[in-house]
Amino acid sequence: MAFGRIDDHDEPMAEMNVIPLVDVMLVLLVVFIIAAPVITHSVTLDLPRASSERQAEDPESVTLSLDSEGQLHLDDNPVSEQRLESVLVQARRDNDKLAVYLRADESVPYRLVARAMATVKTAGIERLGFVSEPGTP
Repeated sequence: MAFGRIDDHDEPMAEMNVIPLVDVMLVLLVVFIIAAPVITHSVTLDLPRASSERQAEDPESVTLSLDSEGQLHLDDNPVSEQRLESVLVQARRDNDKLAVYLRADESVPYRLVARAMATVKTAGIERLGFVSEPGTP
């Protein structure tokens, strides 16, 4: 069945069928709607390279530690999870190039480490590094 004029001639129809194009575009739209939250929900990290040499500590840095009980310490001073963000925001105001080094006990659940990382990111600090003990491979 042809749309448009009906003639006695058997000429090809010159109209383009856009239905497959619309179908493909709708599928792509759904894929991007599903994929966008996965792509944007990440914590940007500037991870240090592993080496056997001890690196000099950056004077523009603070150390955030998580002990085996899950208690947070900022430069060896205990700090609550609720107060951590405001302290980091103030430290970032004082120094734009502030780096945070995260030290976590190996027995600490990953969810606590992830929450600490998210708090650092929420405070607007872009430089986050992980501290570990040198070991044998």
